[in-house]
Order: sequence, then structure tokens, then C-alpha cells
Amino acid sequence: MMLSLVLGCIVGFERKRKGQSAGLRTFALISMGATLAMLLSIYVPQEYLGLKNGDPGRIAAQVISGIGFLGAGAIIQMKGSVKGLTTAAGIWMVATLGLAVGVGMYLVSIVATALILFILVQLERIEHHINMGSESRIIRLKIGAIVTDMAPYRTLMRKNRVHLSNIYVEYDYEADVTRLNLVVLVKENVDLINLFERLREINPTQAITLANQVNI
Repeated sequence: MMLSLVLGCIVGFERKRKGQSAGLRTFALISMGATLAMLLSIYVPQEYLGLKNGDPGRIAAQVISGIGFLGAGAIIQMKGSVKGLTTAAGIWMVATLGLAVGVGMYLVSIVATALILFILVQLERIEHHINMGSESRIIRLKIGAIVTDMAPYRTLMRKNRVHLSNIYVEYDYEADVTRLNLVVLVKENVDLINLFERLREINPTQAITLANQVNI
């Protein structure tokens, strides 16, 4: 149980350092709970040999499916952007780690903890270094004119290495206002502030906002 506590805290510390709601206590309790479930799963058939269908893996098997509720709680859906998938995967992995400790696979558990930290820390640095992956964003512009030529916006996005997926337009002829929703894919190294300044120069822009999902 102590080993399970320590290993859970190690992973929990890394998650808490990233500002996740699930931290040391959560991961430690998950790991210890899984270990205790594994110990019970082994102990019950041995203690009560007269019981039929004694299965040392029956209680432990419920940990894998039951831990999904905690994982779902760690996932936050914010207007089309899903956050917390890595933490949810970490919760599932720590539960499995606790089961391994409970069955006596101490060396495997320690090695698995080291690999988890490698994935959470080192692979993240590699992702940032090579700028792997892009995030979908919506750039909303309120322009004090009726804009019909979208070519300058496409050209600017292309020059700034931003993939423009689509453009949604709303015209308010009475107020002489155009609202543009630019659906883009951006990498982490893109300077959005500089991009906004250049967007503002194309037309008399009154407001620029960045969002995760556009409401059409």
C-alpha cells in the first residue's frame, strides 16, 4: 500500500504542476484503492475456499471499468474544445498501476511509473519543440463596413502559416457592420497578437475575439 501511495503521488505531482484539478491526493487514492481492490480480489477466494466460482480477478476487473467515471470527471468540454484527456488517461493508468502493485509486480510498477513520467514530461517537450499538431480556433471580427472581398484575409493567414478552413459572414446593412468568423488551424508558435494587429489593418475593425467554437 505504501508503494502504491508513493507511485500515485509521483504521477499526481506532475499533473498538479500542470494546473490540473486531479493532483497528489486524487492519484494517490486511486492507486491505493486499486491496490486494495486487487488484494481483496486475491484474498477472498483463498479465504473462502468453499465458495463456488471463486475468481481472484473478479473484484479487480471492476476497477478498470469503474475508473471510467473518474476519468470522465477529469474531462472538461468547453465550447467544442475538450480538455483533460491526458489526465483522464493518467487516472486510468494509475489505477492499473495500483492493480500491478496489489498483485506483487513491484518492479513492473516502478518501471511503468517512470514511463508515465517520460510520456507526461519529455514527450510534451518534444511536441512543443517540433510544433506538432494544430488547434482549431475561431477568430471573430466586427468590422465597421460591408466587406465583400475575403482575399486579403486569406493571403494574410497564408503568410502567417495559419490554415484558414472556412469563413462565415454576417452582414448588418442597417448598422453598416460585417461580422466575420474565421475558422482556422493554428500551431502553438503562432503569434496571435501580431496576427490580430495585421487583421485590424485590412479593414476598419471594431473588435477581435478568439473562441473555440463558432455559433452559426
